[in-house]
Amino acid sequence: MKQAAVAPSDPKTRFTEAIIGFFERWMPDPFVLAILITAIVAVLSLAIAPHATLPRLFGGWYKGFFDILTFAIQITLILVTGHAFAHAPPVQRVFKAIVSIARTPIQAAALTFVLVAVASFFNWGFGLVISALLAREVAKRMRVDFAWIVAAGFSGWVVWASGMSSSIALAQATAGSPMNVVQKLTGQVLPLGSTVFTVFNLVPTLLTLAVMPFVLAWLKPSDENAVVLDTQKHPEPPPCQRPVGKLSFAHWIEHSWIGSAFIGVGGIGVFVMAQFQHLNVSGVNAVIFTMFIAGVILHGSPLAYGEAVKNATKQSGSMLLQYPLYGGIMGMMDATGLPDVVSHFFIAISNAHTLPFWSYICSLIVTFFIPSGGGHWAVQGPFVVPAAVSLHASVPATTMAVAMGEQVSNMLQPFWAAPVVAMAGVGVQRVLGFTMMTFLVSAVIYGVALFVLV
Repeated sequence: MKQAAVAPSDPKTRFTEAIIGFFERWMPDPFVLAILITAIVAVLSLAIAPHATLPRLFGGWYKGFFDILTFAIQITLILVTGHAFAHAPPVQRVFKAIVSIARTPIQAAALTFVLVAVASFFNWGFGLVISALLAREVAKRMRVDFAWIVAAGFSGWVVWASGMSSSIALAQATAGSPMNVVQKLTGQVLPLGSTVFTVFNLVPTLLTLAVMPFVLAWLKPSDENAVVLDTQKHPEPPPCQRPVGKLSFAHWIEHSWIGSAFIGVGGIGVFVMAQFQHLNVSGVNAVIFTMFIAGVILHGSPLAYGEAVKNATKQSGSMLLQYPLYGGIMGMMDATGLPDVVSHFFIAISNAHTLPFWSYICSLIVTFFIPSGGGHWAVQGPFVVPAAVSLHASVPATTMAVAMGEQVSNMLQPFWAAPVVAMAGVGVQRVLGFTMMTFLVSAVIYGVALFVLV
């Protein structure tokens, strides 16, 4: 990308450059960060936890390391299937048609933000992926600062944990899930109607959708400071092509629609059985299954879908390294009783009305250290849920407060911005410089909603 001279007197430029410098200096690799947090929790457990011994600490770490593996695979598959679905040719044609509606960069930014927000509400993996794809499509059609338009798309992801694929909400709605802390502690399963589809969650989500396009318009860099997309340096991945000429049976079946049709019929059959035979299709597994079936059908052949999945796994590998460490953190806390100590602190500063708000503030901080919704909940859930039960506070509101803090702080978390900028082809620090404002605005909106509407 070619960068023009930056005007030092521009306050917006000074703001973003300051944020860029901060992240370059202080934010390590997310995997290194997970190791650091593991060390901190181990020291805290030995120092203040009531049942802390070395055998308990190491035993809890080992047990938690493997207890979370099923959930880790589930969350990774949400990203992978969402990525593959977004790269299906029919879906990409729809993207191009939608983006062509915008006539100016500000219109394009607003459209990209809203589309990503709506997609993220239904599937966070799909929303995360299309933020990069829509930004690239906009940048190919008009002159626009590429990091700014990528930030507009990534900003739409700020509502993901308030939506139907929220890892925290889905885990509490899935009976028997290893991450269903609420069920373990209270025996209850929280349906999405008590978490996602509530006034205290939907009102701030809609308000964020209404306000952020105006904020993004204000953040737009001037044309002379724009850093545009270099499509030669960052090309699109080549599509899977059917070989020409006479094909062997292996090549023919790989590129045939028959395999995709078989999977499609099977998927439809599962959904039919779910309606009439009480087959349980819900929670995290339902999200993954839906995106898988739709992706296989729309790619048209098994090999094309397989290639799309290969491209998707390049963006998700680091998640598989970090989730076991998050599980180990949860295991150490469970084994030593550290959550009891922390929950007592929250009980001391909160009451039934304010606990969700203080849980939200804590979540904003925790996300900087544990940048995944599931891993975050593994650490924070075991101490906020007991606090809610003890104070007779709203367990659904306290649960969603953690989810809200997670999604808001993700706007400054390189872990989730990394796959977006990798797909888009732009520096992560520059994107985060713009999403700092998304963080500030949405932090206020969701915080006020929890204080007023709960």
